[in-house]
Amino acid sequence: MTVKEFAERLNLKVMIEGEMDREITGCYIGDLLSWVMGRAPEDSAWLTVMGNINSIAVATLADVSCIVLVENAALDENAAQKADIHGVTILQTPENSYQLAVKLHGLLEE
Repeated sequence: MTVKEFAERLNLKVMIEGEMDREITGCYIGDLLSWVMGRAPEDSAWLTVMGNINSIAVATLADVSCIVLVENAALDENAAQKADIHGVTILQTPENSYQLAVKLHGLLEE
């Protein structure tokens, strides 16, 4: 499933439109950036509340498909600019990580 399909099917708000045609193959949940950097699988959707500039660097290093800010977490202006420059897609949802991960799992199993 592509990031665009994921966003459309789960009614996620697109905050920064990066590589919307990139494939999502799984999910990773985490807010400790050093932990995510070493453990998030490539091509996963990263679910987090971290909307700062450092999260953009981690997303790039981990090569995730997108960042999803759960629980309507805010995106810093500096982070938004950096994400736009690096083509990192950032989505947002009012749902918590568990709720969204369960839904994503169902979509990936279809």
